[in-house]
Amino acid sequence: MAGDQKAKGKKEELKGKAKEAIGRAVGNERMTAEGRAEKSKGSARQAKEKTKDTFKP
Repeated sequence: MAGDQKAKGKKEELKGKAKEAIGRAVGNERMTAEGRAEKSKGSARQAKEKTKDTFKP
């Protein structure tokens, strides 16, 4: 299950990076901000799962 969550976090992070880049390219601030938010959410999910792995017996 943790592997699924890590993959989901990576997917969110990559999607956010792409959205942010596209938003910058077309000059759409809203899309850029949404991309940053998705990227942060994906990074947080990955960090949470890494922390769980650290404390597993």
